[in-house]
Amino acid sequence: MKKIGIIGSGVVAKALGNGFLKHGYEVMLSSRDLSKLKDWKDKAGAHAHTGSFEDAAKFGKTVVLAVKGSGAVEAVEQAGPQNLQWKTVIDTTNPIEAAPPENGVLKYFTNNEESLMERLQTQFPEVHFVKAFNSIGNAFMVDPSFKEKPTMFICGNNDASKKTVYDILEQFGWDISDMGKDTAARAIEPLCMLWCIPGMLQGQWNHAFRLIKA
Repeated sequence: MKKIGIIGSGVVAKALGNGFLKHGYEVMLSSRDLSKLKDWKDKAGAHAHTGSFEDAAKFGKTVVLAVKGSGAVEAVEQAGPQNLQWKTVIDTTNPIEAAPPENGVLKYFTNNEESLMERLQTQFPEVHFVKAFNSIGNAFMVDPSFKEKPTMFICGNNDASKKTVYDILEQFGWDISDMGKDTAARAIEPLCMLWCIPGMLQGQWNHAFRLIKA
């Protein structure tokens, strides 16, 4: 059974954790405070585990980074870069600023010349980050129920790791579009801003992106 470590304990971590369990994986969610995950573990079954960030990094052959963007670097440091060396790390984070949105548009602490994923890749060069799951709500991350299959945009510097994530996304019911190297995260991360606008302005959160090809 394939093992997935998830660095995080919030709604994204739990949604993906449940999705991996549903699709036959063994999963470890992690937190600085394990009491936050007691209910999840009690309900999730025998293949669900909890531990520290370091435990999750060691546990998973593939690891998911599912924390607030502002805490992403610190979370990787706490997990131990040595425990993530050469592993595929699915980066779900967005660089959302701790400030109110303007006319429904989130504010980011990055700019057009640098994404959060690039910061992570530069600081932890021996980790194979792949951006995914950052531009969809947690309710639709696994087996999304739309009239058409939605598109998940991914990017990363390691082709083997992108293939690993591609296979997971395909299993989870997604169309996948590989946008290339980590620099593409400069375009993929702002998709979260666009996705959130209908929710912020009209309370509509049940949509997804789809890339249409001629």
